[in-house]
Amino acid sequence: MADDQDESEKTEEPTPKRLQQAREKGDVPKSQEIPGWFVLASGLVVIALLGPSIARYLAGSLSVFLARPHEISLDPAAALDLTASTAWSVSVAVGFAFLILMAAGLAGHLVQTGLMFSTEKMQPKLSKLNPVEGVKRMFGPQGWANFLKGLGKMALVAGAIFIVIWPKRTDLAALPAMDVSGILQVVLVDVILLFIAALIAYAAIAALDYVYQRQSFMKRNRMSRRDLKDELKQTEGDPMIRARLRQIRQERARRRMMAAVPDATVVITNPTHYAVALKYEQGVTAAPICVAKGADAVALRIRELAREHNVPIVEDPPLARALHASVEIDETIPAEHYKAVAKVIGYVLTLARKRA
Repeated sequence: MADDQDESEKTEEPTPKRLQQAREKGDVPKSQEIPGWFVLASGLVVIALLGPSIARYLAGSLSVFLARPHEISLDPAAALDLTASTAWSVSVAVGFAFLILMAAGLAGHLVQTGLMFSTEKMQPKLSKLNPVEGVKRMFGPQGWANFLKGLGKMALVAGAIFIVIWPKRTDLAALPAMDVSGILQVVLVDVILLFIAALIAYAAIAALDYVYQRQSFMKRNRMSRRDLKDELKQTEGDPMIRARLRQIRQERARRRMMAAVPDATVVITNPTHYAVALKYEQGVTAAPICVAKGADAVALRIRELAREHNVPIVEDPPLARALHASVEIDETIPAEHYKAVAKVIGYVLTLARKRA
């Protein structure tokens, strides 16, 4: 009951990280019918391109058995030589074609999964040896799906073969009266037609099976909302911890900012709401630099520090608002404010000289 509840909670599509984790475990959407289709297609190519040559070659090698059986020697040594030469001829004829079929089957897997290596599937699992689990797999949804898929596959392929063979039943009945070369030529043409019919039927089977396997894979890797939250915590950290770290960084930045206020040249305020502390050293800084700024409570603290350390405070509401909005800490003020700030700093420097 708990498992059913867990499955019912998994309503969210898998994230890229979940799909990558599944791939690392060897779990990917893969249809076994696609490699079969590739093998059939490569077989058709081999037969169509190399078929006539192979047919002639085999006709010459097997003619002694089919057309001239009376010439076969009963001497053990001669029979052994004949068997060895015939086996070699057949191996040479079909060996190259067999390698092409193997490469096509491998390509059918690579097209779906790409290069992938995982030891997860090789690890022994006791559940695979459990007969009860085996019966569940055999008669479960996956087992019935495989059974119905097998029936549909046999029906489609059998129907395609019947469509090709039935119109040629008369020609096939006349094969025993032909010589070996004629038999091989007729069989070659019929085999090519059978391959084409089987490929068409198998293409539909492979496409449907891949869609089914893809849907099963996505359903198998669905996530619950809790899974999504846990993954978010793993990738980006706990939201509470991130908020606390952000608060600590802000507090440290505020302390550094306040520590720079006593060295400021002037603090420009909008009496109660904004305060911007600027530092300017003639011949050292090219333009005034914002060393601190803030609003409301932070602005009040900046003004208090300025009074404690005898930093001049100038009330200029428009300029204070403009600087607060346009300049960041440790940045020089924008060029459009040079003139207004120059007047303020000039006024402050004049007061300082008078006091001196």
